Amino acid sequence: MCLGIPGQIIEITDKDNLIAKVDVSGVKRPVNIACIVNDEHPVENCINDWVLVHVGFAMSRIDEEEAKKTLTLLNELGEIQEEIAAMNASQVILEN
Repeated sequence: MCLGIPGQIIEITDKDNLIAKVDVSGVKRPVNIACIVNDEHPVENCINDWVLVHVGFAMSRIDEEEAKKTLTLLNELGEIQEEIAAMNASQVILEN
């Protein structure tokens, strides 16, 4: 499964190679922005853009509301995964 994680571009770190620093839930990482740059939306205009990041590439721009909804959903899924893991662990203990 391929999953794009929302992040916000906070800085252009290498204009020539189209690398930006993106904040993904507080983690700041270098990301290639070549897929979202074009004549109508040059590198300089990318700061503060919300993007979907997959394996180090900003695959597309998204609006802030959609980004926040997606981050909320991903956080909820993470909490559900933790609950399932805890339930599975307690089941193993009960079976032994």
